[in-house]
Amino acid sequence: LPFRLFPLRERGMNWRAKPLTCQEIQAFRKSKEVMDRFIRAYKLMLGFYGINLVNEETGELERAENWRERFENLNRFSHNNLRITRILKCLGEMGYEDYQVHLVKFFLTETLVEETLPNVKRSALDYFLFTVRSKEKRRELVHYAWQHFTPQSSFVWGPRDKLLRYR
Repeated sequence: LPFRLFPLRERGMNWRAKPLTCQEIQAFRKSKEVMDRFIRAYKLMLGFYGINLVNEETGELERAENWRERFENLNRFSHNNLRITRILKCLGEMGYEDYQVHLVKFFLTETLVEETLPNVKRSALDYFLFTVRSKEKRRELVHYAWQHFTPQSSFVWGPRDKLLRYR
């Protein structure tokens, strides 16, 4: 059976890989060994993207030393965006919702504020944002995106009246 590094309860691009069941997810979450491997895999993929996990408790991230070279790869190959979406969804399945928030905020900052990942911007807004399970955190991220989006009048990921009243 094909093994998935970041398994989900939905089918992916590999039609032979079976979707996870709720029972399997619960078993994974109860296994320290599985969860340790999951975090190792997450750190490995972050490294590939030019990102470091600064704090395993919170999920806080920063650019890695080789970020320029790795961001060039992220900008050039859009298939990475599908993998990032998958990783984000899997983080939610495995109970790492805070990690989701940090990863999405990282990409929103790099695309909208730093403008280092122009070719990831659309995926960050259309897909990454909406993988965040916490409705409250997702709203915060949408507001953050709106604050940094130019022109604000073209922002379509949240209702303008609610964004203006937020907080």
